[in-house]
Amino acid sequence: MAKSFADLGLSAPTLKALADVGYESPSPIQEEAIPSLLAGRDVIGQAQTGTGKTAAFGLPIMEYIDPSESTVQALVLTPTRELCIQVTQALRTYGSHGGIDVVAVFGGAPIRTQQAQLRAGGHVVVGTVGRVLDLISRRSLVLHDCRFVVLDEADEMLDLGFLEDVEKILSLTPSSRQTALFSATMPPPIRTLADKYMYDPTIIQVEAATLTIDTVAQFQLPVETRAKPDKLVEVLKAEAPEQAIVFVRTKVRCDQLFRTLRDRGMNVRALHGDMSQGSRDGVMLAFKGGRVPILVATDVAARGLDISTVTHVINYDVPTSPDTYVHRIGRTGRVGRSGRAITFVEDRQQRELEAIERHIGTAVAQWEQGATAPPTPVRERPRRHSKPHIKRQDADETYVKLVLGGGKAAGLRVADIVSAVTSSTGLDGEAVRDVVVLERFSFLSVPEGESGRVITALDGKELGGRELSLERVG
Repeated sequence: MAKSFADLGLSAPTLKALADVGYESPSPIQEEAIPSLLAGRDVIGQAQTGTGKTAAFGLPIMEYIDPSESTVQALVLTPTRELCIQVTQALRTYGSHGGIDVVAVFGGAPIRTQQAQLRAGGHVVVGTVGRVLDLISRRSLVLHDCRFVVLDEADEMLDLGFLEDVEKILSLTPSSRQTALFSATMPPPIRTLADKYMYDPTIIQVEAATLTIDTVAQFQLPVETRAKPDKLVEVLKAEAPEQAIVFVRTKVRCDQLFRTLRDRGMNVRALHGDMSQGSRDGVMLAFKGGRVPILVATDVAARGLDISTVTHVINYDVPTSPDTYVHRIGRTGRVGRSGRAITFVEDRQQRELEAIERHIGTAVAQWEQGATAPPTPVRERPRRHSKPHIKRQDADETYVKLVLGGGKAAGLRVADIVSAVTSSTGLDGEAVRDVVVLERFSFLSVPEGESGRVITALDGKELGGRELSLERVG
């Protein structure tokens, strides 16, 4: 069993990038997938979000790229723009010491900007299926030299009706390419796709229960239907989550509960499938940026939502299946931190709770104010911080990275840093990106043209009872 990433055969630049962000040891899927991909094998990985699968395919990609060649050498297909952005940020981190350029292409953003980024270079393209096809049809994206293709969240591509388009894209890549496919489930159409386009793949399976509950303390809270809104307010006040996702079964319930919490004076947003894409993007950016601590969401809307700072998951409605429960609570307990999951249980839902307990192999403890329950230990996971480039081009603006003297030890949170920048400079919150709070210092990225003003405004300012130091990296 591998003890470190160095044991897996990764190069010095990649190992340095991992060391920068505090990755310590590989997760189960990384241990199995990375050596196979480095050996040139096709790989099928059955794993859910939160297992470290992005590094499982992203790190080998970094080993394949020749930065001196200005052609697209690897393509990662994702079902949603949210996942596209997350994967892009991770790959930029992994390639930060190798001079590797990663370009994100997705719908809802100006295609001309993405065409310009592709003309300027782009060793790795991460994209949604529709936008990739569009760029291919405009001859802006050429895949003749693409030697590595990844299908990420393939079952979601199937659910969204993209599989035929995925096949079109695969048919335009070299037959000698190496292919990796990752999916939480393996329905027959996905197996058929793999049989048609992959050569003797290594198959890796990681059991769901061992993926998601190893750092999560789980609780149940018996409650009467009419008392649920009041009980939720009580739980949120008692738990004081840094960030919480409250899961509900329906879009109507999502809107109702959002209004209830908002009317109680809470900083909360809703996320469900009936909202416009622009509204969903705005909510997700606000939540990821730490400006909104509570998100009420349906399961479908939250797919692909991978945020390491979520401290609590509250199942306002008991999930309809044990697999959904495991997937929900896997939204917390990330980056080596412990998380808490609290499930509201009405009398009529006892059977569903019992099915969940059988599935996860443990009883769920009763919640009381101040209650503690040990998380279920399975194995140590790597820390999964996302560290931005020292300098990167984002649409038409170049962003630079700043380092802030102060972190978790000083009680700082992402929201504190974003708020300090916006209140001191008048910058919009969306201009403060890639905020990472470590133990004794923090990182953030701001537009290059505003970096001097941000440093002047914040360097020496007091935040959380301590004087800040802020400077540009590099």
